[in-house]
Amino acid sequence: MANIGVVGSISMDYVVSADRPVKIGQTIYGQDFKMNFGGKGANQAVAAAKLGGRVTMIGAVGLDQIGQSLINNLESYGIDCSSVKKVANQGSGAAVISLIDGDNSIIYVPGANQALGANDILALKLVFSKFDMILVQNETPEATVSQLIHLASLIKVPIIYNPAPARKFALDLLAKVNYITPNETEFVSIFETQNYEDVLSHYPNKILVTLGHQGVVYYDGHQLVQVPAYPVAEVVDTTGAGDTFNGALAVALSGGRNLHSAIQLANLAASLSIQKFGAQGGIPSLTELKASQHYSAID
Repeated sequence: MANIGVVGSISMDYVVSADRPVKIGQTIYGQDFKMNFGGKGANQAVAAAKLGGRVTMIGAVGLDQIGQSLINNLESYGIDCSSVKKVANQGSGAAVISLIDGDNSIIYVPGANQALGANDILALKLVFSKFDMILVQNETPEATVSQLIHLASLIKVPIIYNPAPARKFALDLLAKVNYITPNETEFVSIFETQNYEDVLSHYPNKILVTLGHQGVVYYDGHQLVQVPAYPVAEVVDTTGAGDTFNGALAVALSGGRNLHSAIQLANLAASLSIQKFGAQGGIPSLTELKASQHYSAID
């Protein structure tokens, strides 16, 4: 069982379902409202734990009832939360999610997640040195992410950087990450081009562009490789599909799979996740993943 450290956001999701988008100044009836545990970091931690990883969460929550419930939820999956920071003067992070016809739009309020600083990362150097893989996203301050990438390079622990939500970052950091997993929109925002081959050819086996139902594309050192997504009969909720992919990828790579095989497994996990409701509720267990008719065909 691989040791995986996840650095990132821990938040509560407030999910509203409706049959059409709301216009500015308009009030419409919604179909449903739910509160779900979320945050990209927490989602990816849960995905890694449900799929067989031994996971430690590093993040921050408010010193309030919501914050404690967020920690209790993570611990229910066997995730070590001893390195989660509790912040007295800020509420826990929140995401307001509109779910329309299976697709989502999100407003993210970071709250206590902003309190995880670069110095907190340095203070946990010994903790990070015990991991087989580190996973981080962009719902954490930019300076914190940069410090983490530098530290991971220094202590020689491989790191997956999921640059979501997209923001500019120093491209010299690419030399210090092992894998970066932007979606199509994030790729264009970061590299200012839609020409995958031109960029990916400079970073073989490092940049994995996730393309939803079209799968994942990367450059293997010789050519562009597209790893197809798995067919889905009905899309219920795409929230958290990317997080499921990244958590599964961390487990697969740290467990010894080659890159192509790891992407296949992560694609399969993501395809199963969108057939259920909820970012964390939709994440398949390792048993469910292995029960899929496609599992045995993974390289």
